[in-house]
Amino acid sequence: MLVRTLPDPVPPARHEIAASYISRLATLHGLDVNGLWTQVTEREKSGGMRRVVVPERLAALTGRSVHALAGALPELRDPQPEWAMFRHQPQTGCHRCDAQHAGGKVTRLLPHHRYVCLRHRTWIGPPDVNQPAADLDEIPAIVHSQRRHLRLLRRHGWAATYDAVLTAFSFCGHIWDTVRPPEDRRHVWHTWDARARVLIPDDETTAFRTYSTSKLFAAVYPEAVGLATLITSPHWRHRAGGTLLDQLRFLDEISRRISYPYTDKPELGDAIAHWATVDSWRPPSSPTNTYSPARAQCLLPPLHGGSLKRHEKSALWFSRNRKAGSALLRHNHIRPVIDRAWAQDYERIEGAIWHSKRTDQQLLDQTARERVEQKAGR
Repeated sequence: MLVRTLPDPVPPARHEIAASYISRLATLHGLDVNGLWTQVTEREKSGGMRRVVVPERLAALTGRSVHALAGALPELRDPQPEWAMFRHQPQTGCHRCDAQHAGGKVTRLLPHHRYVCLRHRTWIGPPDVNQPAADLDEIPAIVHSQRRHLRLLRRHGWAATYDAVLTAFSFCGHIWDTVRPPEDRRHVWHTWDARARVLIPDDETTAFRTYSTSKLFAAVYPEAVGLATLITSPHWRHRAGGTLLDQLRFLDEISRRISYPYTDKPELGDAIAHWATVDSWRPPSSPTNTYSPARAQCLLPPLHGGSLKRHEKSALWFSRNRKAGSALLRHNHIRPVIDRAWAQDYERIEGAIWHSKRTDQQLLDQTARERVEQKAGR
């Protein structure tokens, strides 16, 4: 198939998915999106209706080298990248960066560690139904935490860092999920609430329009990264899963970095103590899903109605009572550490959340047996 070079082949954005780039090219030139998509793709070798981009065809269309295109578009790289290092769901990025690219919305496939645009001090966050722009000029701690996150990545690698940050997010969700605000004004709950009021104004109408669970992740991000430094540390992981004295030292270190203990009712469960006993000695949890570079059509599928209804319900609930912990715990972003591979299966997310803070004797005995079996199998 002969592919002609377009007169205005704008460059792709970094980490942009090929479908987004081709859609922008079609919009700029007044071309049919699906027709252009068919020109530069072919059906994957396994058959079916899904198609993959042919790098040479896209290079001929844009007049850019395959190497230059692959530097921005992960799907064109050869060999293919390790897709587990990227979020499985494409998303928008920094609104200021995207404004520099003509032709419509830019959809990117971002790595797990990318939460903040350091250039524009803007929150990107995890994929979410509603992602209105969130500038961080008033909360510099969030920007600083992205730099700490990148140092953690360089020190421990993506897999351990991914698990640690999501685990820390789950800790924050449990701590924030309280019936009433703690009386102690030094409690981290009040810090998160203050940040949330900057990101999501304290007005029912405005809060509903600007609400995003992604912004709630921003509110706890500095503490989550701080906790992740403990979770990735071999020394502190050994302490967490060691003797009773070791565990007490680990929990004491936790309390130096974040408000802990966070409940005076241990029968309600303790997510941090659960992780220390049940999860700390196991390998890091992996992403539940990975991205596939093949797709049936260029246009991205519309938002699922169920997801939109859940978002609207969460926005309405938050606008009325400002309770945030439950929304964090139920968000798909941290599902891999809420519903771990070795945990009991539950039909509903509520069961997995309850299990993630269990510290009853039955679970502790089961964990002890599993550790003995693991050591015997070595």
